[in-house]
Amino acid sequence: MAAKEKLEAVLNVALRVPSIMLLDVLYRWDVSSFFQQIQRSSLNNNPLFQYKYLALNMHYVGYILSVVLLTLPRQHLVQLYLYFLTALLLYAGHQISRDYVRSELESAYEGPMYLEPLSLNRFTTALIGQLVVCTLCSCVMKTKQIWLFSAHMLPLLARLCLVPLETIVIINKFAMIFTGLEVLYFLGSNLLVPYNLAKSAYRELVQVVEVYGLLALGMSLWNQLVVPVLFMVFWLVLFALQIYSYFSTRDQPASRERLLFLFLTSIAECCSTPYSLLGLVFTVSFVALGVLTLCKFYLQGYRAFMNDPAMNRGMTEGVTLLILAVQTGLIELQVVHRAFLLSIILFIVVASILQSMLEIADPIVLALGASRDKSLWKHFRAVSLCLFLLVFPAYMAYMICQFFHMDFWLLIIISSSILTSLQVLGTLFIYVLFMVEEFRKEPVENMDDVIYYVNGTYRLLEFLVALCVVAYGVSETIFGEWTVMGSMIIFIHSYYNVWLRAQLGWKSFLLRRDAVNKIKSLPIATKEQLEKHNDICAICYQDMKSAVITPCSHFFHAGCLKKWLYVQDTCPLCHCHLKNSSQLPGLGTEPAPQPPAGAEQNIALQEGPEPPDHERPPGTGTQEGSGDSSEHVSRSSVSQEGAVEPREEPQSAKGDMCPVESA
Repeated sequence: MAAKEKLEAVLNVALRVPSIMLLDVLYRWDVSSFFQQIQRSSLNNNPLFQYKYLALNMHYVGYILSVVLLTLPRQHLVQLYLYFLTALLLYAGHQISRDYVRSELESAYEGPMYLEPLSLNRFTTALIGQLVVCTLCSCVMKTKQIWLFSAHMLPLLARLCLVPLETIVIINKFAMIFTGLEVLYFLGSNLLVPYNLAKSAYRELVQVVEVYGLLALGMSLWNQLVVPVLFMVFWLVLFALQIYSYFSTRDQPASRERLLFLFLTSIAECCSTPYSLLGLVFTVSFVALGVLTLCKFYLQGYRAFMNDPAMNRGMTEGVTLLILAVQTGLIELQVVHRAFLLSIILFIVVASILQSMLEIADPIVLALGASRDKSLWKHFRAVSLCLFLLVFPAYMAYMICQFFHMDFWLLIIISSSILTSLQVLGTLFIYVLFMVEEFRKEPVENMDDVIYYVNGTYRLLEFLVALCVVAYGVSETIFGEWTVMGSMIIFIHSYYNVWLRAQLGWKSFLLRRDAVNKIKSLPIATKEQLEKHNDICAICYQDMKSAVITPCSHFFHAGCLKKWLYVQDTCPLCHCHLKNSSQLPGLGTEPAPQPPAGAEQNIALQEGPEPPDHERPPGTGTQEGSGDSSEHVSRSSVSQEGAVEPREEPQSAKGDMCPVESA
């Protein structure tokens, strides 16, 4: 059953490709220039070329037929191709009969065939060919009436009966006329089939639009026609034909530079129409999807497909190519100029793919550095990919500066490449810090601050580069050539890469400043208070050598509580709101006032009795376990702004630390 479904999916795509190729040919064909060439040639007096407007109407009829073939259901499309195959077989039978009659006339032998070996050989060959044609026609049309397709065997039977050669010519013409009448009868009997099919299709479309709407109809047609795969196969066929036509006319092998130029010009030749441009867009999308899938597989192996079976990536690169091609008028240029412009657009697409690869690799590499996984192969794969993403964008930017004149689009490529390398450098720096912390077996002091400054530096550079790109684009638009598409791209770039980034960075800065101010406003616990408290930090589960006291009299590490305040503005245990020092008059180094009786009772019920040693969470026992649990502080879920989110602890800790779990 699976093989049958795969075969149907392949047929659903392969049988629709010729309709798109016909649309592409009709778009390339200029009817007016065609008739001007006819008028200059010897075919001007041919009556078939006298009716120009009839040919124009046939040109539009070809468009309609192509669209109909493209949207036919699969079962009707298969049946149509079977009818077309039967017509080709009948034509092959006619050719076999005509060649046989012609060879008999040339030999001028009218005696018995068994007396002439050459005549017997010609008869046997023609008979076998006609039998094969008749059998195939009956199989394709699924009928046992094989005599319907055997009219072309009449000249053979006449020759077997020693009919004169002049009469065999007449019999051959009669067989051809008889076959033509059969075809006309079949077409006449099925004349109303297209009308009935169009009527039922219209009725179904109206019902779908009334019930689900136009958007659902469009999505249904998109999925049934498999539009991305269909256009990708169409473009690959065009590209293969272009490469074959080049190498079939060349005898000497081409050099490496010639092959690169051939590759670019072949791509440029295969995007000269809107249909071929869409094919290139979907092909680039699938190539980008394959590269990103391979990147994730290289980092995580088969677990990448378990966690993310359908990666909805690659479409960004295709849309980028389409927007740039439409804005620059790619299909209207000459082949050489189109190839040059296409090389720049492909550089932009490659830069986008590298950025997407970094988006995949960044969390995986940081998680690997923060974990206790000692597999050298995993670390080698992560570091090697990061080194590639560090070196290749910088090399690409260098090559662009060497061979191209600087303009707005090249500035976008160079800025994106440089930012990718800088972000990889920051990721590697944080990864090295995590590995150093792992070897030291103790947390690095102010790790979250270091991560925040590293990410903040990168975000600042990213914002400045985006601002420079916008300024350059605005100046080029004002003092250079102004276009609507260019202005829209500058506006979108300004909104998403400048305004939203500035908002996000300022919000992160305010949250961090507020958290730092709240930590400074809290009193620091004295040594006597810590000895009297004699407990661990409820956030990181480590012993407390220093701590701050919340207004609800709970003790936490200052760094742990600061990370918590990046997420929410409440106590991790009792969820009381934490206020600034300006809102807490008289709060000094003395212990904070006790919470209400209800809250204290609730905390006591939640904390429960102290568990025995074998039920303690990791890090709550002796000093030996504190080193193993050090990663809870510095290797929490670190966001780009340096904030951490609450973790989910093992089952043994959930019952004992219920307030932290609920927080």
